[in-house]
Parts: sequence; structure tokens; C-alpha cells
Amino acid sequence: MSSRLVLASASPRRQELLRNAGVAFSVRPANIPELPQQGESPDDFVQRMAREKAMDVFLDRPDDFVLGADTIVVVDGQILGKPRDAADAARMLRLLSGRPHHVITAVCLAGPVSAGASDREPTTAFQDARSETTLVMVDKLNDEDIQSYIATGEPMDKAGAYGIQGIASRWISRIEGDYFNVVGLPVALVYRMLREHGLF
Repeated sequence: MSSRLVLASASPRRQELLRNAGVAFSVRPANIPELPQQGESPDDFVQRMAREKAMDVFLDRPDDFVLGADTIVVVDGQILGKPRDAADAARMLRLLSGRPHHVITAVCLAGPVSAGASDREPTTAFQDARSETTLVMVDKLNDEDIQSYIATGEPMDKAGAYGIQGIASRWISRIEGDYFNVVGLPVALVYRMLREHGLF
């Protein structure tokens, strides 16, 4: 497999998932604002974020393939990103308590038109953006559950203020869809995309 894949993310979870799947890559985090636009749907927002992250890095690495990704939690049509602080984390966890929600991860693979096209300009790059959605059911949480969980620090860098692979697993009673999507990267979807574009 080509080692020219660049992951436009500093997420240790995404890096671990790719390594576990046997995908060779380097890391170059993107630096873009992550704010929904007025009237933007959750799916449109998360796909735009994945595209912008991929292209932010690709413009500096036009001969490489760049993978951008973004994960959001959606409940009642409301986007839950990473909490700003402990109070925001508590708000999110109360929203999720005792009910189902959706986790959407969008991924965008950007790269040169063909592997040998070193004379191409970045404007001829392809962008392949797709998304995966998983339904997650969270058991009822009381205030003690929420406060003790926040005190661990685990919720603070995660969309929706929880990590399914960590302490919060004790409250996840059911999922429908791709588990790894909830962790932060739909591995099977990414692998299909890499194969389609000749990276495997």
C-alpha cells in the first residue's frame, strides 16, 4: 500500500483505528474553524468539515492522498460537537440520557488525479466525501453519573461529550451500525475508498 496517505487529524483514536487496520499513513493535522453555517444540516456540516480538513492539508501536500474526517453527535436535529467546558459537557450528557441519538462521521479523501501525475496542479485534485451514520442508545444517567464522568476528563475532547470505547461504555446499551464510526472513523468505508482510488 502507498505510504503517501496523510491523515489530516490529530485524533489518537483515528490514528489507532487506521494502524489496527494495517493502513500506513503520516499525520498532518488540519487547522480550520469548525462552526456550522446558518441553516446548514448536520450531514452537510460534517461533510463540509471533512472536505475542508482534507483540502487544508492537500494544498500543502498536492502529491499525496489526504484523508480528512469529522464526527458529530446529533440529537433532535441539534449538532453536538466537543464540549466547551464541564457545564457544556453536562448539558450534552443530559440531552443524550435515556434516549437514542445518531453519530455521523464524514470522511473525505483528496488526492492527485492519478498516482503518477506529479505535474498536475492541486486544482485538478479529486475529492471523494462520504459519511456513515450509527444509532446509539444511552441508558438513563443521573447527576452523579454525569458529574463523576466529567471529573475523569474523558468527555472533554469528544463529540457529544462521551467516548464509546471508554468509561461511557457502561451506559451504551445498543448500537445500530458501525461501532468504529462512533469511535471516530468508519474503517470499512475508508478502506473501500482507499481501494477504489488505488491506495491498496
